[in-house]
Amino acid sequence: MTSPIDIEGGGTSAVVDGAPQPQEKTEGGKHEGRSPGQLMWLRFKRDRTGVICAWVVLGYFVIAALAPVIAKLYGKDPYILYGQDPEYIAENPVLDDFGLPLGYFGGVSGEHWFGVEPQFGRDVFTMLLYGMRTSLYMALGVTTLLMLTGVLIGLVGGYFGGKTDYFLGRVTDFFLSFPQQLFFIAFMPVVTAFFVDPRDETPTYFRALAILIVLWLLGWMGMARLVRSTVLSLREREFVEAAKVAGASPWRIIRKEILPNVVSPILVQFTYLLPSTILTIAFLSFAGVGFVEPTPDWGRMFATGARVAEQDPAFMFFPGVALVVFVLCFNLLGDAVRDALDPKSGR
Repeated sequence: MTSPIDIEGGGTSAVVDGAPQPQEKTEGGKHEGRSPGQLMWLRFKRDRTGVICAWVVLGYFVIAALAPVIAKLYGKDPYILYGQDPEYIAENPVLDDFGLPLGYFGGVSGEHWFGVEPQFGRDVFTMLLYGMRTSLYMALGVTTLLMLTGVLIGLVGGYFGGKTDYFLGRVTDFFLSFPQQLFFIAFMPVVTAFFVDPRDETPTYFRALAILIVLWLLGWMGMARLVRSTVLSLREREFVEAAKVAGASPWRIIRKEILPNVVSPILVQFTYLLPSTILTIAFLSFAGVGFVEPTPDWGRMFATGARVAEQDPAFMFFPGVALVVFVLCFNLLGDAVRDALDPKSGR
């Protein structure tokens, strides 16, 4: 329920769910209310941490999208083995006789800003750019599929109830019974071997498709349960009953009355699910069942870093910092979005 109250300075404030929300005074002395989306945006802008994190996250996606352009301007390629190119070595030696980077902190120099990879001499900066691109956009696609599947199943099961809800609930329980991390490792080789001859090299696009399918099949259940529980609390509300009495079809009620009211938990869950998906994709590559040589990927860089940690501990520094900053900022962004969507948060 919304009601206006007077505030200092001649303005008014709307009370939404017990929390006062400001209203703007327009020309002619009239007061104009704000939509829930506008109120959410105002609360979010007041959260400096959330705004900074949003810019950082946006910067990651922009940098990942422009990775080929940045690499071209930088003058390096993530696939070239600079440590094994005789012409390049003659002018700019990057590895010593043991295959370790020459110079300070993993070979950091004006030619290679983040150093070079041990043994092969690939440029770490461009590997990180392309690795971010692989991980971020792969995770974005997987998360979008998870959200769509979970929302659809949760809406249908929660609204229709009965046998429909029972059947969808048992399907959800069945997929939840799989040990996810172990199943990721065990199922990935099965998927690739089913379609690709083991004697042939698996194409990168097929590995990406296999990762997407496996993560999609085993990741939508949490979102489905969240949406279902929310819909169960909404379907008996007065505005839903009024829509039924007015003769609205079930799908119209779901689309017009229920779905707008579950957008908030869906959006918050999305901000937590995407960084979790990035870590899962990195874990698959780290375990050797995700992306492999020579595809740049965060997880593969960590696997290489773990292998050479004693000889070249600097190799893992830059990809590690980049991943920690991204996950931290995205989680803080999720907290800020949750607070902005909650009118009782006081922000």
